[in-house]
Amino acid sequence: MGSIGPSELILIFLVVLLLFGSKRLPELARGLGKGIREFKKAANEIRDELDVSSEIKTVKREIEGEIKKDYQEPKKEISGSKGE
Repeated sequence: MGSIGPSELILIFLVVLLLFGSKRLPELARGLGKGIREFKKAANEIRDELDVSSEIKTVKREIEGEIKKDYQEPKKEISGSKGE
């Protein structure tokens, strides 16, 4: 289930041919191709945005780690000088 075989494709083609006629078939195919192309383009743009978002999150974590590390060192020095 889920896969379309050759016999199903032929049946679909014949139904489309009967419904729309041979004159409109190239027009429908062009429209379908254009729609698929637009969908793929949108999917690629979303994927690219997610990749950039992931990179931004990684950089943010690295910067936060550096800031925490830089903050912890003076805090330790201050704590150590209180005990003296």
